[in-house]
Amino acid sequence: MTDKTGGVHGRSVLPGKYARVERERRFLLAGPPAPSSVTVTRVITDRYLTGTRLRLRQAVLADGTRELKLTQKVPIPRPGAVQGLITNTYLSQAEYDLMATLPAAVLRKTRLSVPPLGVDVFDGHLRGLVLAEAEFATDEEARAFVPPPQCVAEVTDDARFTGGRLVGASRDDVLGWLAAYGLRPAAMPRRSPRAP
Repeated sequence: MTDKTGGVHGRSVLPGKYARVERERRFLLAGPPAPSSVTVTRVITDRYLTGTRLRLRQAVLADGTRELKLTQKVPIPRPGAVQGLITNTYLSQAEYDLMATLPAAVLRKTRLSVPPLGVDVFDGHLRGLVLAEAEFATDEEARAFVPPPQCVAEVTDDARFTGGRLVGASRDDVLGWLAAYGLRPAAMPRRSPRAP
């Protein structure tokens, strides 16, 4: 039984002074959405700082505007839309540049806003992976959400499809995970072609 604060069976997930409860559901898509359905595009570089729960993010909008932030995610090990607690700190360029010198694993993607979803189209060794998420203010909203037809599988409870896991995954790992859901993206070949 879930209470209004996001608790389950008497265990509550409460926001802290700076943290907020993160509620989201994640879905696999067979491919990117039609360009005509996209309202905002951001190119995102996430740096998962080694040995921490911290993520340094640079998001660049089509007009060149940059959003720089440091995020801490404290996961909650239970099924459902409540992912845990999230705290964001917005940074200046100098602050970002200094923190970007720290050791990190890097993940690049393009985020397409296709209301009510944010759709991530991944680059690099994850090319071909398309993951959508919907965020919610309450547990009731999360439970009532009916995903659009382009969502082929829900992976909310599959930790392999979180940024922290994807950043360390190999191409073969992700191909195997997608195959378990019946997906084999054409843009994600098993091996890179050899240079001429």
